[in-house]
Amino acid sequence: MLDILQDSLKGEIQAFLDNGQKDSAERLLFHVKNVTREQEAISAGFTTFVYRDDLDLYITNVAKSVVKITDIASFERKNSSSREITLIASLIALAVVSRAAFYLVPQVKPIAAVVIASSVCLGAERGYVVGAFSAFVSNFIFSQGIWTPFQMAALGFVGFFAGLIFKKAYNRYTLALYGFLSATFLYGLIVDISTVFMSLGDNITLSGILSIYGAGMPFNLVFGLTTAVFLFFFGEGFIRKIQRIDTKYNILKDNKTSDIVKV
Repeated sequence: MLDILQDSLKGEIQAFLDNGQKDSAERLLFHVKNVTREQEAISAGFTTFVYRDDLDLYITNVAKSVVKITDIASFERKNSSSREITLIASLIALAVVSRAAFYLVPQVKPIAAVVIASSVCLGAERGYVVGAFSAFVSNFIFSQGIWTPFQMAALGFVGFFAGLIFKKAYNRYTLALYGFLSATFLYGLIVDISTVFMSLGDNITLSGILSIYGAGMPFNLVFGLTTAVFLFFFGEGFIRKIQRIDTKYNILKDNKTSDIVKV
């Protein structure tokens, strides 16, 4: 069975090499070698393996305060070009800078606006990656903590749904409306869960949850208004810049930004 599997993949590996996708060919060959090693281990009498999911489950159970919400493993399996990765990394860096630039002004952070505008062009999955990594990287400036995975999930979903909603068309009014609603309610709903855990601990009650969400609403409203304002005035121009880069360098072959129109 293993020989049949290897033979069937030889053509695909050769196709990657012919197209200049050496990294993809090496990645596929790496997986084939792993399967071979597992088969040899089974033949040698080893019947129990510890996989990454098992380690994640163990870490989650040991660290009772940790909640695993984000999962971007599917993105790792894609054969992304170096240009695509560079574009995504640049947008993540820009989102981080947009948050750091307003360091001294609480909640006035256009990071969600950058994530949303990027997601309009990149699509839902890449938008999630931009949002999640923007939160993670920027927290090296604002500090990491139990809130980090919640912020990653929140900004990731803000970008993910933007990529779905604005898949075909957008304008400054719909961008601003979505920015306000997603940053105020979607982001706030997810991130405030970490505040519930930190503040209430094991004594979680409905009244306690409502009081925390009520206290956080003014901050969420400021964040939502900031996102809406930046999208209204700068969103369309930012999207055009990304579309121009994509058209010039032919980066996103499966999600052409030129197909997304302003209405």
